[in-house]
Amino acid sequence: MDSRAELHPNNKQKTLLAKHAGVARHAYNWGLWLTRNILQHNQNHPDSKIKFPTAIDLHKLLVAMVKPKNCWYYEVSKSAPQFALRYLSLLLETLLH
Repeated sequence: MDSRAELHPNNKQKTLLAKHAGVARHAYNWGLWLTRNILQHNQNHPDSKIKFPTAIDLHKLLVAMVKPKNCWYYEVSKSAPQFALRYLSLLLETLLH
C-alpha cells in the first residue's frame, strides 16, 4: 500500500517548518561538535576519559548550555532538538561499535 500526502503550507506554516528544521540542524551540529571533542579528549587522555553521552545526556546538556543562550529554541517544539540528538546518538552508536 502506497500512502502519499502533499503539504500545502501557508506562509506562517512555512516559517514554522523552517524554524523547526533550523533548531534541529543546530542541535545536531552542536551534539556532533561536543561528541567529537569528547572522542578527541578520550583518545588524547586515556587515563582521564570522559563518559560518552547518551541522547538523553546530550539533551540535558543542550537544555542547560545552549537553550538559554539561543532564545529561538523556545519558538519551536522541544521534540525538534530531541529527535535530532536521538538520531545523532544512533548514528554514533552504529559507527563506534
